[in-house]
Amino acid sequence: MLSNEDNVRLTRVSRGTPMGELMRRYWQPIALCSELPEPNGSPLRVRILGEDLIAYRDTSGRVGLIDAYCPHRRAPMFYGRNEECGLRCVYHGWKFDADGKCTDLPTEPASSKMKDHIKINAYPTEERGGLVWAYLGPREQMPEPPNYEWMRAPATHRHVSKTYEHCNWLQALEGGLDTAHSSYLHNNKLGEMREFRQRDRAPRIDVERTDYGYHYVSHRNLGDDGTYVRVYQYVMPWQQMRANVQSNPGVRANRVPKHDGHIWVPVDDEQTFVYNWMVGYDENSRLDPAYIEEMETAYGRGKDDLIPGTFVLKRNPSNDYMIDREMQRTQNYTGIPGVNTQDFALQEAMGGSGNGPICDRTLENLGSSDRAIIAMRNLLLEATRDVEAGKPPRGSDAKVHGSCRPHDGVVPKGVDWREAFKDHLTCKW
Repeated sequence: MLSNEDNVRLTRVSRGTPMGELMRRYWQPIALCSELPEPNGSPLRVRILGEDLIAYRDTSGRVGLIDAYCPHRRAPMFYGRNEECGLRCVYHGWKFDADGKCTDLPTEPASSKMKDHIKINAYPTEERGGLVWAYLGPREQMPEPPNYEWMRAPATHRHVSKTYEHCNWLQALEGGLDTAHSSYLHNNKLGEMREFRQRDRAPRIDVERTDYGYHYVSHRNLGDDGTYVRVYQYVMPWQQMRANVQSNPGVRANRVPKHDGHIWVPVDDEQTFVYNWMVGYDENSRLDPAYIEEMETAYGRGKDDLIPGTFVLKRNPSNDYMIDREMQRTQNYTGIPGVNTQDFALQEAMGGSGNGPICDRTLENLGSSDRAIIAMRNLLLEATRDVEAGKPPRGSDAKVHGSCRPHDGVVPKGVDWREAFKDHLTCKW
């Protein structure tokens, strides 16, 4: 369990809090590139780490990210005119470029020098891997933008989507780093024993720290068939990478070898946007649109699973995720279809003791299958203290995470997984 003090330290993300300051030392995804489809298009509301901002694609195609309110009289910039490489407040016509510089002040005399001193808060952005990234921390400490392997794959081999989760970011991340729950929560065909996670429901977990976070390894005993080994990556502060290279016998036999992952980005203390990515394992693993939609639907976040015009699941707390008790008795473990929907159903309800959407970790009883979660919490606690001491946090340097990748496969008895996987943990993109 965590003390209440440490739970607060890890979960609160507004500016000035330990976790909020740590998060601001990393580049953060703020939107899908597709949410800003064209120059001079509609501005986009963005809320991240408790800050209300506006993103817009200017005339040149550059993405600006500025304060949601005009510095004149705090009018909302969302209603602004996106024109001639700037966003103009429609209240009095004050105009700002993507760097936050005031480029026009029509309510002041032409001779006024006021324009030279007016700025709107603005953050640097980069577009990579189908996402818009922003850096919200001190400029003098800004690291290079991220360079994960999945971002370097061609668009034909990569897909990124986005979902909204109404809970604190940490319990969502913890779900992603918990491999043991997949034998139960994601048991989608009762009685099916061909899947590796059903043949051994109590995996042994090993964790090894790295410069970017850690890799953790789950070992599932398959008897005479060997050991199913799955190497996951945790990249600080919020990303999980997992492999789907090994096909389980008789289960999705025709699936594309690929890697998957999530980034759990805090909207504020009580809301999270989840960026979901998948990437073909190599040049022979192209992700065609039909396959992408099949996978998104399997996860419960396909085009028919979202409330139109939003990233909110139709199955949500307001309707108890449309749980089907007959399905639960006869077909799957939960009575809820969709792997990610199953995750949300548990994570969005993990409050307790009046904390609302924030889990009360003082009430926990952790076991050996929680080693990856415990290790992640310790790394984050250490990183908050590094920032307080003026040190760069682990994983903020893009050079340390560019070559990490996950892998999975069956390892024969007596063979070390490192030897078995040595040719598969090297990046191919």
